[in-house]
Amino acid sequence: MVKRFAAEAVATMILVLLGCGTAMAFTFNGELHMGGVVAVAGAFGISIIILAYAVGPISGGHANPAVSFAKALNKELSWKEFCIYCCAQVLGAFVGSLLLAMVMWAWKDGVAGQTSLLGQGQFQTHFASETFWTAEGNATFLNVFLSTMAEMGLTFLFVFAVLGLTSKKEWSSFAGLGIGLVLFGVHLCGIPLTGTSVNPARALSAEVFAMFNGEDVGLKALNLIPAIVGPFLGSFAAWSAWHGFFGKKNAEKAA
Repeated sequence: MVKRFAAEAVATMILVLLGCGTAMAFTFNGELHMGGVVAVAGAFGISIIILAYAVGPISGGHANPAVSFAKALNKELSWKEFCIYCCAQVLGAFVGSLLLAMVMWAWKDGVAGQTSLLGQGQFQTHFASETFWTAEGNATFLNVFLSTMAEMGLTFLFVFAVLGLTSKKEWSSFAGLGIGLVLFGVHLCGIPLTGTSVNPARALSAEVFAMFNGEDVGLKALNLIPAIVGPFLGSFAAWSAWHGFFGKKNAEKAA
């Protein structure tokens, strides 16, 4: 379990470093343009492919509490193991965010176009962007609901693919590639909508470090609802759908 804890912590740290680091590098004047969207989506997709093969044999390479939640529902993890995985993932996300913050503090005077250290479009999940917030920066119930549903749908697609591609050992050789491609597509779709969380650990660390930059939206409770609740709801929905379609069939085969 110690090795699995370390593997999940390191995996989540690497995911944050590569994914959020790319977002920071491609953000200028608080905006992430189309080329940057593709780059960020590619960074997250490639990261999960690498991690699936690097630490997958040790811990499964979840690097995401929403994935671990679905695995626990599917009885591939005990609830005790799920809690340990979540602690490791949150720790890894915070370490990755801290390293990126240190880099940006060192480079903040030399990075062209950067108007803030950890501002909107760099670390945050974009739930404070124009898409779901009013011009005055105030969220409405409808906006929060829509962003939560968007995150739920995006996480559903991702977790459903994870459950399916990891359901058979003979698929293990290409499962990581398939999961990475799905995550790439999820980010391409989700970044213009919400910035794409689909990962509560990564989103939480982003909000905390946004607070240290004096961002007005840092740690707002409404900001965290879509980023955390949405992925867990999507994970539960994905497990329910996958179990409904395939769980009974697999159980019958095992019997």
